[in-house]
Amino acid sequence: METGVYEGDSFFSTGGFFVGAGFGGIFISIIFIIVFLGIIFTIVKGISQWSKNNASPILTVPAEVVTKRSKTSGGSGDTSPSTRYYTTFEVQSGDRIELPVSGSEYGMLVEGDFGLLTFQGTRYKGFERNGKEGSTI
Repeated sequence: METGVYEGDSFFSTGGFFVGAGFGGIFISIIFIIVFLGIIFTIVKGISQWSKNNASPILTVPAEVVTKRSKTSGGSGDTSPSTRYYTTFEVQSGDRIELPVSGSEYGMLVEGDFGLLTFQGTRYKGFERNGKEGSTI
């Protein structure tokens, strides 16, 4: 009996987004969706942090360079490694702030230095050294 509904090849009858039939196609599609959502989450998080930094005031406070660290990633196969540098500052209230810094700034900062830290949100703006411990800030 003719119902007037075409039941030939369509998006849903051929598996649609779930590339092919069976568990393999569904599994690959789920992995694709998870990766896509992860990329979207990272972009939204980055834009949110950028916006918060722009809305934050630029502050200059007395601080001490407490510690430095670096994080290297990549470097396998045909890719070159990339290194990110971080410095932790302690302000007069005792709070510690870890900020990403450039490689040249990282090399110039010495643990134990006192000075004036300038930052905006999570953005490092600079550090004006006043000397070692015992110096007046």
